[in-house]
Amino acid sequence: MIQGVLFKELINHTDERGFFREVIRVTDDFFVGGFAQWSHSLMFDNVIKAWHYHKIQTDWWYVCNGVLRVGLCDMRSDSDTYKKTMDFYMGDLQPAQVIKIPPGVAHGCKTVQGPVNLFYITSHVYNPDDEIRIAYNDPKIDFDWLKAPPIK
Repeated sequence: MIQGVLFKELINHTDERGFFREVIRVTDDFFVGGFAQWSHSLMFDNVIKAWHYHKIQTDWWYVCNGVLRVGLCDMRSDSDTYKKTMDFYMGDLQPAQVIKIPPGVAHGCKTVQGPVNLFYITSHVYNPDDEIRIAYNDPKIDFDWLKAPPIK
């Protein structure tokens, strides 16, 4: 795990009509940091969006359909998990969860099975000065978007 990255397990309330799933409440400890913007990204098969991180913004991600491969890398030199990476899936047939991505943690994704609908809340409104971009294949990040993650 990367320091400050949190997962919130979601609960489904299921019956013959389908399910109801609550994603985030303002009262969740998980959601400290507040709401500034809610965004929706639709991605088709094999799309890679990587890498970027923020100096001040926190992101909360939720995938409502499709399968998304998520990569994280801690870019905070003062962190105990500096340069550590995480590689996991979100979406269909994955644990129902939302993830909190703190400032300084580079994040990216690849659509494994699309289309994918990614909904995300941010703690600040979009500011291009707070978005540090890194190439998807930058050798400083030990992560290969073109290879499948290792089998565990």
